[in-house]
Amino acid sequence: MYKTPFYYYDLELLDKTIQAVNENLIGTSYKVHYALKANAEEKVLRIISSSGFGADCVSGNEVLVALKNGFSPDETVLAGVGKTDEEIEIAIANNIHSINCESIEEISVIAEIAASRPVNIALRVNPNINANTLPGITTGTLKDKFGIPSNQIWLALEEVANHSNLKFVGLHFHIGSQIRDLEPYKNLAMEVNQIQSYLRSKKISLPHLNLGGGLGINYTKPLDEPIPDFKSYFDIFTKNLEIIENQKVHFELGRSIVGQSASLISKVLYVKQGPELKFAIIDAGMTDLMRPALYNAFHCIENLTSTQAQETYEVVGPICESTDSFGKTALPKTSRGDFIKIHSAGAYGQVLTSNYNLRDLPKAVYSDQVSLYELLK
Repeated sequence: MYKTPFYYYDLELLDKTIQAVNENLIGTSYKVHYALKANAEEKVLRIISSSGFGADCVSGNEVLVALKNGFSPDETVLAGVGKTDEEIEIAIANNIHSINCESIEEISVIAEIAASRPVNIALRVNPNINANTLPGITTGTLKDKFGIPSNQIWLALEEVANHSNLKFVGLHFHIGSQIRDLEPYKNLAMEVNQIQSYLRSKKISLPHLNLGGGLGINYTKPLDEPIPDFKSYFDIFTKNLEIIENQKVHFELGRSIVGQSASLISKVLYVKQGPELKFAIIDAGMTDLMRPALYNAFHCIENLTSTQAQETYEVVGPICESTDSFGKTALPKTSRGDFIKIHSAGAYGQVLTSNYNLRDLPKAVYSDQVSLYELLK
């Protein structure tokens, strides 16, 4: 028996999700980079890298971990609004595909650190597009800290031109995460078309376009939609983006690849009758799955043990914080010792764990090791 809480990974579903992505790349100039920030478990990374994806990194350590786990340097990119000198040095030393600059000020720093070494530079542009997602994970409006405003692209290009060791290779965009309404992607494609048209009129070539990622998953009914609608996602760019001949279009998918592949398994410690409702107090907390406390995000919760009539509970953890709650939900009558499954925890789950309150970190258990049914015996 594995000690709860633990993360349980369904590797068959992960494989099917990767296959669904790759099926939609056939006949296109599209290249998918996996966003390591979503989940950096080494077994997961090795499976994804072996499927031909590149790597989207936002720290120097992510670059090193990506390369260690089979991602090719020339298909690895580094973004991040606050790259340290050491992180820039890691990217340059490992000859990755490009450093995605997020400010004009960053460009001269990269040139100085590189000295005489050549470096590929992409500019991350803030297109001022609302992604219609949670406020804490929108990244493409002018109130956000990310990217260079569209009206400063020319200034940024002039700064790149001031440094002979920097090579401009393209533009990078990312408007947010957990995007379920695809209309913002159409708006992004139209904005990119305008920017490209302007740059082409100035004789600036764009061999690479990076449209970011952010495609969401179904947290409410994960069993109804275990694999996201990748066809509609890629189709909206195919129909609306004006792709230049020989241009490579990159995407950075994270959550949509791994989000449904893992669940957090916990055990009920107590059922406490409060003045207004019952609390199901479980041994998993915000240290094991931060999203509900961080974003007020919802995860489907299932009692794997009980089949009795449903009641309403607030499912909470043991952490000494009032925000340590997974929310109110209907569950079969729940008792001490019942196993609880929190769905859709493969993205921004294990990677965000902490040992606050000096708690142990949850382990990862994989379906090729043991079935979930066997674990719950």
